[in-house]
Amino acid sequence: MAIASIAVIDYEMGNLHSACKGLEQVGAAVTVLDRPDRLEQFDGLVLPGVGAFDPAIQSLRKHGFEQPLKAAVERGQPLMGVCLGMQLMFDRSSEGVEPGLGLVPGSVDRFNPEPDITIPHMGWNRLTFTQPEAPLWIDLSGNPWAYFVHSYYVTPSDSSWTAATVTHGSQTVTAAIAKGRVMATQFHPEKSAAAGLHMLENYVRFVAKTVREPVSV
Repeated sequence: MAIASIAVIDYEMGNLHSACKGLEQVGAAVTVLDRPDRLEQFDGLVLPGVGAFDPAIQSLRKHGFEQPLKAAVERGQPLMGVCLGMQLMFDRSSEGVEPGLGLVPGSVDRFNPEPDITIPHMGWNRLTFTQPEAPLWIDLSGNPWAYFVHSYYVTPSDSSWTAATVTHGSQTVTAAIAKGRVMATQFHPEKSAAAGLHMLENYVRFVAKTVREPVSV
């Protein structure tokens, strides 16, 4: 029996195969959802994404997901963003002019050029946990490696959202966020080997646990 039912949001901005496969591998019952009308039926949600901010948020709105996702967070439905999906959760991005979902206060900013780094930040890098107790990090120790592909990074207005950081050149930026039942990673856990799969398993188990708990008011 599956641990929890997870809806992966499909708004035509990302390859969903690897995310779905990773979630299924750790015990979730996964449904790819391209319409929001059944959103509340799932135990938890995953918002993936690759590409540019403005086309992505426009496509998310075109598919009718903006208000239903906000309502899902309001009612306490767990939500995990991945890569561009995390950036869309913020207020705004310097990559474009469209407003984001506004689920997390803050902005999305571009790496500053440096002589010895490449932009985009692409490949494996090590995480530093700033919230060691965050649900995604359960039973993970040290500074695990994760796989990144991004030119922009999130800057929460409230630093307590930051659950992990990563350093690229001289720039240390937010690599993951977590607060309550909302969490997200800039890196791709589904492409981050055993540690990444463990994070997905932690999310699925967190979702299963929250189904049995009342929403805090």
